[in-house]
Amino acid sequence: MARVDRRQFFRIGGLASGIAAGLPRFALGDAIDDRADRTVRLSGDGLGLTPMQYAGLLNQLVEAANFAPDSYSLGGIVEQLEDECARVLGKERAIFMPTGTLANHMAVRALAAGSSRVIVQEESHFYQDEGDCAQTLSNLTLMPLAAGRATFTADEVQHVLDQTKGARVVSRVSAIAVETPVRRKQGERFDPAEVKKIVALARREGIRLHLDGARLFLQAAYTGESAADYARPFDTVYVSLYKYFNAASGAILAGPKEVIDGMYHGRRMFGGGLNTVWPFALVALHYLSGFEERYRTAVKTSEDWIGKLQQHGAFAVERIPSGTNLFRLRVKGADPVAFQKRLAARGVMLSSPQRDSFLVGVNETLNRTTAVELTDAFARALAG
Repeated sequence: MARVDRRQFFRIGGLASGIAAGLPRFALGDAIDDRADRTVRLSGDGLGLTPMQYAGLLNQLVEAANFAPDSYSLGGIVEQLEDECARVLGKERAIFMPTGTLANHMAVRALAAGSSRVIVQEESHFYQDEGDCAQTLSNLTLMPLAAGRATFTADEVQHVLDQTKGARVVSRVSAIAVETPVRRKQGERFDPAEVKKIVALARREGIRLHLDGARLFLQAAYTGESAADYARPFDTVYVSLYKYFNAASGAILAGPKEVIDGMYHGRRMFGGGLNTVWPFALVALHYLSGFEERYRTAVKTSEDWIGKLQQHGAFAVERIPSGTNLFRLRVKGADPVAFQKRLAARGVMLSSPQRDSFLVGVNETLNRTTAVELTDAFARALAG
């Protein structure tokens, strides 16, 4: 079914009648008094909204916004979110998916167009954490490369292609999936020089490309390259809605209309056509607006703070090579657990220590403080 038919269906059914010319936009904290929460959470990618905060935000967004709900993940505010995500990702179409696992699977399944081989990172979420969905449900053979590394090379891809072409049983490599930043490598980026080579190789060989960009908008703040620019050479791209757009769940898959239009049939086949997803879409759309600017500000604060910490003899910062929003912090001369508790009493939350260090995450809660204030909190927590 074409997208225009779908829209006509919802106009007939009345679901689209409440869509305003545009959902009212709010600055961060306008819909719920974010200024009342001064907690700085130095872990995770998002704000870490509590159930009460999420419910309060959702209630005020519903009161303020003239919007239509969805029906089985179609139409209304969900379609508005899809359209906006397609725009910011530079793709023709986008579709809501309840999970990133389903987004990755549906994308690669569509690009592969039948039983074949798909090249992936050995360290990727798609290969390691998605329950062999592509192998079990879509008869695809995943070919993992770059064990222990964030990046596989174009030479490694060529080696797989040569082996495949020379095998006794004819097979084909139909798709290549790239994840960046790589979660299992603490947010390390895929080497951009190798991406260019792989894209060129894939085009010569007629191989289609999928980007697992769950945290792509975080990466953009560190590279200066927009999400749309990075996603441009890929046929499809997935981004998370809950990691830093703070929805309770959800994902977006974007790509060309011939791939995305009609994909809701497959989504429902795999049990992903949820009856009601507007509580996810409404919050995600709220935080998507202005996110890039807000997050760049948070990154600037974090870099200023890291610089001040490195001038203090008690703290050692270890950056992730080619990293993004994660780094390791060591505290000298203090028990890590005791230090964590003293810092929490000052409204700064660290994750549990891993041996002698903390894995620190940069997110929007850094916009609640300054580099000077945060450094002072760390120094005071060290003193006891």
